[in-house]
Amino acid sequence: MKPHLEAATRLNSAMHAGFFLLLAASVARFVAGHGLSGATPLILVLTGALALVYVAGVLSWEVLDRWRPAWLTAVIAVWLALVVAAPSFAWCAVPLFFVCLQMLRRRMMIAVVVLLTVATILAQLRIADGFDPSIVLAPIAVALMATMTFLQLDRDRLELGQTVGELLRTRIDLAESQRVAGMVEERERLAREIHDVLAQGLSSLRILLQAAQRSWDTDPELARAHVSRAVDAAGDNLDEARRFVKGLGSPRLESTDLGETLSALAEQVTFAVTHPVRFEISGDPYPLEPEVEACLLRVAQSALANVSEHARATKAAVTLTYLADKVVLDIRDDGVGFVPDSTRASGLRGNGLRMIGERVAELGGEMVVESAPGEGTALAVAVPAREVR
Repeated sequence: MKPHLEAATRLNSAMHAGFFLLLAASVARFVAGHGLSGATPLILVLTGALALVYVAGVLSWEVLDRWRPAWLTAVIAVWLALVVAAPSFAWCAVPLFFVCLQMLRRRMMIAVVVLLTVATILAQLRIADGFDPSIVLAPIAVALMATMTFLQLDRDRLELGQTVGELLRTRIDLAESQRVAGMVEERERLAREIHDVLAQGLSSLRILLQAAQRSWDTDPELARAHVSRAVDAAGDNLDEARRFVKGLGSPRLESTDLGETLSALAEQVTFAVTHPVRFEISGDPYPLEPEVEACLLRVAQSALANVSEHARATKAAVTLTYLADKVVLDIRDDGVGFVPDSTRASGLRGNGLRMIGERVAELGGEMVVESAPGEGTALAVAVPAREVR
């Protein structure tokens, strides 16, 4: 059960208990003052009838629903009869105030509360020895305090309901935003993988197949070698595609370390294109966490794909440097270069650099690009080492 429902249930229980206690006190007072003769039997019958009607309503509260106004009318009618016969029953009106406040609409509620208050005042005046202002003021004060307290509680309940509703809507909106953000993040991841892996692989395939086509008639043996290399590259590319769709690391890193993998990549690019790609390691290698190795491999694949596609270079170099607190990957070429900040950079090169920057930033790294028209390009990325201990 929700907290506000539990509080309402406890309040109702207290009011019902208060009603029966006041009813019992009124009966005891009347019997003590009048004995069991005279009007006492009638008073006891009316008291029993009021108790039975009230108990029936309390026990069937959940199923009464549309019959509650009729039940409340019966309770008030029997109570008024009791008050006319024995004014000492007037203070049973206090718990009846709360019942009316819960069940009736505002205008009807005010009318019934006024009726109960007037009946209580008249009953007290009947048994008073003389006029006392407290006889009038006390019931009015009790009714006013009960009414205002309930109205404030009801207002707080409505505001709490609105707040809870807003929180639920905010939660739904947040969940939807997180879902959309997750979709965007996954699209970005796939876009980076497609650019860094498939684009590089397809570029190599095209170059190898073009080379095979050129030498098909003049050097069939070389053409077959190019085709064989293209088949191997296609298989590697297919494995890479299957794994990045599942969010797994590169199969190139499963059986070799990062240095060997980058060296093999440089040889593959060298064979596929006309320019040589030199690879070297600086510093003492140490094991890195898989996501760092995967990041640096993808950066190298993307950068070399850009070199093959756009640079028109005669040579390129890849350097992997192990420092105490970070690993630095440099890719340099002597190609045509470009203006790094220019929007005129080609679409593939522009997207490639952006995706490299995003990939490196996710690991807390940095990217620096130095290039100028006719002066080649140097790309350097530095990633915190995150060495495996």
